[in-house]
Amino acid sequence: MTSRMRAGATALAVAAGTLTAVATATPAAQADVQICEPFGTSVVGQYVAQNNRWGSSATQCINVTGSGFQITQADGSAPTNGAPKSYPSMFNGCHYTNCSPNTNLPAQINSINSAQSSIAYNYGASNAVYNASYDIWLDPTPKTDGVNQTEIMIWFNRVGPIQPIGSQVGTADVGGRNWEVWTGSNGSNDVISFVAPSAISSWSFDVKDFIDETVSRGMAGNDWYLTSIQAGFEPWEGGAGLGVDSFSATVN
Repeated sequence: MTSRMRAGATALAVAAGTLTAVATATPAAQADVQICEPFGTSVVGQYVAQNNRWGSSATQCINVTGSGFQITQADGSAPTNGAPKSYPSMFNGCHYTNCSPNTNLPAQINSINSAQSSIAYNYGASNAVYNASYDIWLDPTPKTDGVNQTEIMIWFNRVGPIQPIGSQVGTADVGGRNWEVWTGSNGSNDVISFVAPSAISSWSFDVKDFIDETVSRGMAGNDWYLTSIQAGFEPWEGGAGLGVDSFSATVN
């Protein structure tokens, strides 16, 4: 499960423009930016941090730093057998017409040699139900708006009685790690989820490995486009204290 691009009918509500707070060009000198607007964003170097509170009317705030963000307020809850409250995250690429600075996405998959990414998560939340996950979007066309056709999720951590969309169809070795593989549809796009058997707090890897696995399973084509690489959290209950300490994603 994932961001407002995944939300089907709910996603229609997010057509309104986002509020963007642009930080300075030098991350080390950047003052923190507090965002409580549901779809507020802030530029962090070559990436965008987004609050992306698409599944709840309860208040959620993130504090955006020079390298990532932390959830500072996460009110409300959502049923654990349904969609999460939100997807606060960082991204390279385009999300509902909001494109990160100087991105080379969308890019056709068969033109991509590698898509190196690195993340450091902070799991400092108590009494929260959530996943820590990447959200990678693929589409037959170079879309920069609306719902893409296939969503790849990589679950680095899950806490509480939650599970990915669909059902488990097996396991796979991708990027030198073993993953549960789940597939399904949320009604608006297809979803393939790779779930770590135990929590991963930080990792540097090639997103292209997961894209290639998705293509090999018939859920995308090599002539499709990668439109964005996103990483953050899906909270169902609570979430204050969770954070992304650092994030990078470079498509070659």
